[in-house]
Amino acid sequence: MSDLPEQARRAFDGHDAFSEADEGYELQTTAFGGRVTAEETEGWALRYALTVGVPTLDAAVEEDVGEHLEEGWFETYELRLEDAPGAVRDSVDLEGIDVRTEDGDAVATFTFTFGNADRAPDVAKAIAEYVEGTYMEGIVPGFTYRPPVAGLLSKARQGEDGGSGPMPL
Repeated sequence: MSDLPEQARRAFDGHDAFSEADEGYELQTTAFGGRVTAEETEGWALRYALTVGVPTLDAAVEEDVGEHLEEGWFETYELRLEDAPGAVRDSVDLEGIDVRTEDGDAVATFTFTFGNADRAPDVAKAIAEYVEGTYMEGIVPGFTYRPPVAGLLSKARQGEDGGSGPMPL
């Protein structure tokens, strides 16, 4: 943890949504979590990297998923993540977004430079929440979802006993 700049450590230590991890800080308030790291730049701002992994469609469901459906789902998910800065109350320009598949997960890493270390945890949290919301909006009906997606769907149904069968069409 000594690699993290002091002002980033203070900000993330003081934020209820994050806990210290071996490398950076982990978000504890979303189903998919997220990990944030920070580093010094040549200027006064810090460069942050937020990584969030979600199950691919194929990994999230019990049934077989066709190759074209899986590819289309991933491409759509990747495109929609480009809008993540719009979910943040502060002005944030992404320096990069890398979305890839890795061991059954669609892993997105957002890189941005931000000058207010005290606000950086809120920025990272908002982007991670956007990732979760975007993922849930991309749920494909007609499949039986595994945890944690099944649990999120059950919560979204507000009071229904759902989660054990396929989503209604």
